[in-house]
Amino acid sequence: MNARPAGRAPNIRDVAAAAGVSHQTVSRVLNNSPKIRDKTRLAVLAAIEEIGYRPNQAARVLASQRTRMIGVLSTHSTALYGPQAIMIAMEQEANANGYRLALVTAMGIGVGVEDDIERLLAQGVEAIVVIAPQAKLVSTVAAAAPGVPLFVADSLDRPGAFNVAVNQYQGSYQAVQHLIELGHTEILHVGGPQNWIEADERMQGFLAAIGEAELRMHPPILGEHTASFGYQAGKELLRGDPFTAVFALNDQVALGLIHAFREAGVRVPEDVSVVGFDDVPDAGHFFPPLTTVRQDFSAVGRRMVQEVIAQLEGEGARSVILPAPLLVRESSARVPTRQNWPEKNREN
Repeated sequence: MNARPAGRAPNIRDVAAAAGVSHQTVSRVLNNSPKIRDKTRLAVLAAIEEIGYRPNQAARVLASQRTRMIGVLSTHSTALYGPQAIMIAMEQEANANGYRLALVTAMGIGVGVEDDIERLLAQGVEAIVVIAPQAKLVSTVAAAAPGVPLFVADSLDRPGAFNVAVNQYQGSYQAVQHLIELGHTEILHVGGPQNWIEADERMQGFLAAIGEAELRMHPPILGEHTASFGYQAGKELLRGDPFTAVFALNDQVALGLIHAFREAGVRVPEDVSVVGFDDVPDAGHFFPPLTTVRQDFSAVGRRMVQEVIAQLEGEGARSVILPAPLLVRESSARVPTRQNWPEKNREN
């Protein structure tokens, strides 16, 4: 390998010298040319790794007329497990395929979203992925970025966009079916914000399973996605009519419910069964371990980038709805023959 001046960063000619090829060959490897033999490609990649060469992104854009940049618009400003896991998997898959992510976090669907979209477009993104709970935001993106391929991390069918998501309806339906098969007839639902797509789909699955079984329909309690909301909802439920099972919006809400029930002396699952949604990493360590619907967020992130690349490379993308398996643990059990239900909790 030829020596280079001290302090100078390695360039494409240094890579060519180290690999024993021309600098034009190195350029073809960097631009993923299909005309390069595997042996040559591996030699160039090994030389890049050995000397620590970092390609000049601006030069590559000028040469290929492509940025290989995927825009991501998210409204999740808090550290929610699901969106974080999706974006980590997306970044890993993008990097492995020579793409990069440009991330913008919007604070909502009001003033400022158009500016957020413009920030992505200014970076030359070739596609936009929306990871957000509201349908209105998706329509805003579609209107502000016409002609840019649009991908959405939910299962709501809409024209002009591709979906990659877990089947929320199926997951909630089978969660309630599980409780019905255990003999429960008084099943409640603690749900999420009414304008959230996933929260609505989970509620629809709950209502469908209850309706098909011709059980009494209890009005859902709708609120937030936090354990604090679940705790307050649990205390409210205990002041109403007796019930034997609750299907919660997510695992955090389920955790809050269990806290409220145990604090009142209502045992889980001996008196009340609780089922969550998501299968966060700690769900199997709740007390008791939580029965829940699993969302494979990493699979969603990987598949999202794969479909984006398929569209950008001319192969054509398609919408993908992944299954939502139910994981049965210890928080759900057969309907109790007699509940340990303190009378004070029935007072209105």
